Amino acid sequence: MTDELSNFSRLLDIMSRLRADDGCPWDREQSHDTLKQHLIEEAYELIDAIDDGDDEFIKDELGDVLLQVVFHCQIASEENRFDIDDVSAVISDKLIRRHPHVFGDAKLDSSGQVINQWDEIKKTETAGASRTSILDGVPKHLPMLGQALKIQKKADKVGFDWSDEKDVVDKIDEELAELKAELVQNDQQAIEDEMGDLLFAVVNLCRFRDVDPEDALRKTIKKFKRRFGHVEASVTKSDKDWKDYNLEELDAYWNEAKKSE
Repeated sequence: MTDELSNFSRLLDIMSRLRADDGCPWDREQSHDTLKQHLIEEAYELIDAIDDGDDEFIKDELGDVLLQVVFHCQIASEENRFDIDDVSAVISDKLIRRHPHVFGDAKLDSSGQVINQWDEIKKTETAGASRTSILDGVPKHLPMLGQALKIQKKADKVGFDWSDEKDVVDKIDEELAELKAELVQNDQQAIEDEMGDLLFAVVNLCRFRDVDPEDALRKTIKKFKRRFGHVEASVTKSDKDWKDYNLEELDAYWNEAKKSE
């Protein structure tokens, strides 16, 4: 195995070369703002790789995520704002500061205690001290299911939460009934409001069952695509077009896919 430090130094040198005056025109045009979407996309591609369980794929996607960090640091370094060493120092200091049970004398026995301690320490830091609400600190660009989950967890920490899973299920039933009533009234704004309430209640049940709603939905979409792929292949192999099928016939192909899983 080659020396890891030299490989990282090589990556920094490559990034610097790409951003040089005689470097790559595309790389030189990028800014923190233009790279935002690339970071999000690379993070999700890494999640796909992790779900697939392919180490080569994971390694490749981790490299793409690392590149985004290096890219941002290079841009900031050129403007004499900060560099990769500054970023490394900040995260190193933060990890030590937030783990006094490892690097200090604190004694903790469970992961729950660790999380509570982490949150208390965050409150004393610069970013945490500027927050005025218990619900502050949830990234505004986080997907909405993730935002809902984080907000609910924050509310739970101060006791604003259901005491029993049955209460959550009852709330889902209540929100579904309200949505059905608005569907009859055909008020589009009210329908949208009730759909949001229902989704929020379902996220609550996910939290009670320790299920990540994003992961659950991602797996369902993957399952749908797999089963629809069987339906699509079956239609393609037949002597009929999509328009010649009724839903019952297509559903029969769908059930074939379910049985084969």
